[in-house]
Amino acid sequence: MSEQRSLLCDTAEAVFAEAATVGMAPIEAAGFGQLLVPEADGGFGGDWGDLFAVLRRAGAQVPHLPVGEAIVGGEVSRPIGAFIRVAQAAGAIDAALAMSIDHVNTRQQFGKPLGKFQAVQQVLAIFATEAAAVNVAGAAAAAALDRAGGDAEAVLFEIACAKLRTNRAIGQATSIAHQVHGAIGFTQEYDLHRLTGALLDWRSDHGNDAYWAGVLGGMTAQYGGTGLWVEMTRRAD
Repeated sequence: MSEQRSLLCDTAEAVFAEAATVGMAPIEAAGFGQLLVPEADGGFGGDWGDLFAVLRRAGAQVPHLPVGEAIVGGEVSRPIGAFIRVAQAAGAIDAALAMSIDHVNTRQQFGKPLGKFQAVQQVLAIFATEAAAVNVAGAAAAAALDRAGGDAEAVLFEIACAKLRTNRAIGQATSIAHQVHGAIGFTQEYDLHRLTGALLDWRSDHGNDAYWAGVLGGMTAQYGGTGLWVEMTRRAD
């Protein structure tokens, strides 16, 4: 992570901590709406990778606030909305994973922490894999948007892959998070539901599994076998 992005994320973390209780005002006052505006026009001059990093923190800290929509501005298209949800989900899944690990390492059963049981370790390994997949898919979509100058239609393949992979990960992540927490995970006093509830909403927001599978399947069929290989290798360069 560049020094500029690291400083941006540190600022976002502090601003979101305040926004968690008072709403969007601190985010607006901090100027996050200028994140994607070029420096020549008086903005921050950030890229889509910066936006992904900021929205990851928003997903973890303020999943109830429309941070992505405020930064992008105007009418948000379905592909850009999908990217926003992928970025938020990456942060929320990471936060839910961290809460789950902390819980199983402190909660004791039969005289030892839950995290010492192999079955618990196995499901958390699956959880971690899903979290990593969402982060990688989201980062790849952000990089593609940067290469295309923010033209979401030009990188619909990457966005479709990221949103579909995220949607599928959300099902696993929310299920495992509540499984390892037990009943406490459903209580109003415990913060897990704040993350998992948002994640389940985001799964269908800006396109559910069936929609993005249809988009991706249609594009794959259009490419054909040889064309698909060319497209995949081109994106890997």
